[in-house]
Amino acid sequence: MRRIKQKWDINKFIAECHHTARGKGWWDEERNDAELIALMHSELSEALEAMRNHGSSDELAEELADCCIRIFDYCGARKIDLEGALLKKMSYNKTRPYRHGKKF
Repeated sequence: MRRIKQKWDINKFIAECHHTARGKGWWDEERNDAELIALMHSELSEALEAMRNHGSSDELAEELADCCIRIFDYCGARKIDLEGALLKKMSYNKTRPYRHGKKF
């Protein structure tokens, strides 16, 4: 089993992304959760388009970063403990059987 020996800084990313979004006016008014989830999804769609268009790994990474930034901003606004959830889920996934019955 591989051990991860790094300090988790997800909460710092969340705080910074949300602080930046607030400073740029994105939270001047209350935002709709469904819209925010759709915006996260749109960034993943842009990542898929980058792959389809044979974009560089830098382009793909940028779109994935945009998705993370939107997720982190949302978690900051809604006080969601993403770091705790990630650690819990990663631990749980290590206990699951191979592909746990999924075809893809």
